Amino acid sequence: MLNKQWFLMWVIRRKESMPQTPPFSAMFDSSGYNRNLYHSAEDSCGGLYYHDNNLLSGSLEALIQHLVPNVDYYPDRTYIFTFLLSSRLFMHPYELMAKVCHLCVEHQRLSDPSGDKNQIRKIAPKILQLLTEWTETFPYDFRDERMMRNLKDLAHRIASGEETYRKNVQQMIQCLIRKLAALSQYEEVLAKISSTSTDRLTVLKTKPQSIQRDIITVCSDPYTLAQQLTHIELERLNYIGPEEFVQAFVQKDPLDNDKSCYSERKKTRNLEAYVEWFNRLSYLVATEICMPVKKKHRARMIEYFIDVARECFNIGNFNSLMAIISGMNMSPVSRLKKTWAKVKTAKFDVLEHQMDPSSNFYNYRTALRGAAQRSLTAHSSREKIVIPFFSLLIKDIYFLNEGCANRLPNGHVNFEKFWELAKQVSEFMTWKQVECPFERDRKILQYLLTVSVFSEDALYLASYESEGPENHIEKDRWKSLRSSLLGRV
Repeated sequence: MLNKQWFLMWVIRRKESMPQTPPFSAMFDSSGYNRNLYHSAEDSCGGLYYHDNNLLSGSLEALIQHLVPNVDYYPDRTYIFTFLLSSRLFMHPYELMAKVCHLCVEHQRLSDPSGDKNQIRKIAPKILQLLTEWTETFPYDFRDERMMRNLKDLAHRIASGEETYRKNVQQMIQCLIRKLAALSQYEEVLAKISSTSTDRLTVLKTKPQSIQRDIITVCSDPYTLAQQLTHIELERLNYIGPEEFVQAFVQKDPLDNDKSCYSERKKTRNLEAYVEWFNRLSYLVATEICMPVKKKHRARMIEYFIDVARECFNIGNFNSLMAIISGMNMSPVSRLKKTWAKVKTAKFDVLEHQMDPSSNFYNYRTALRGAAQRSLTAHSSREKIVIPFFSLLIKDIYFLNEGCANRLPNGHVNFEKFWELAKQVSEFMTWKQVECPFERDRKILQYLLTVSVFSEDALYLASYESEGPENHIEKDRWKSLRSSLLGRV
């Protein structure tokens, strides 16, 4: 993931021994984390507690100290990721950055113009490496001006000594600015899409149904549609920061007296946008099925989406697959018994079995593990694709967070919990970096992202109009909906 080419070249020139930067998939071993942490052989060391070579807990101050490199030490990458991910449950990123800067400046004498140049040459690349890890893995932290100010101040101190450092610092900051600019652009596009979306019922009132486009007229091939859905999924996944999984569940730290700060940390807009996309796709599927007047057209639409869902499964796009199944299982669709009677449902039954929620989604989890294994040994970009059922991933992280305390009774940070949290998030980080191998079709993407969809009430109305109410409750609801939505009795 992280492009360290310039840094490694610098290292080679000076024959310095520095830690390598493995991909996210290599960060955590099967036990949940990398065991090769730098520490004393004793069970406790400087406020950090270990068991069987595993860091289990420590005071917040000791954990911060453990993050900061010195001449003889550089923290393991698993530790950097885990601590930067979880520390925001206890303090603002800008507070952590201020402490890191202070430790780097004071302890390494970066503020002393007459300091040992040789020592600065040894420590500077390590501090620069830490800052690069932070800016590349958690770039959204630097939307905070205080973060950017501290970053530039520390980077300036490092760069003041040598031209090589100056270039490397400049490259790091330019890369960060590009990422933040891309995020702003993405958010503008999302806002634009959101502002132009309307209820399809409004469109129907002004445009005769006979000339309404449906998804099959835009994309007749279900395999192509599955590929375009994968484009959307991977693009939206790519913009979710790892910290959003933690910030979604942030609560007041009992040892933090500042009551005003924790609500600011709930910056989860990209995560929320992705969940909204899942809901939109479910409603789009239901809308496309309920829209046609003729039963055979509705049946054809159901069979079309079954084929799209099956191809999503083959690709490894489990999120779109589940959204499609959810849309087809919505009550306004599932009640269309005459329509379903015309559908060959064998393929749909297989897909439903794969995504069966019983035994905590055992079948899906087995399929996900298979896709993840395929991704690790992939020879092509297509084989690397793993798009998890996102709501279940969030649920897993939520229960992990709720099931264990952030702090132990002695006030120490429960780092054993955060290793497991980081393991789950790092797996996601690997999946979200995959480049989509399929050719983009702007016309299909535009339709999927912007076409208006029915609200829940409009779906029920369309369903009753297609296949009449079966009981008094449905009949009363139909009359009420006709009156409120169409202005008819």
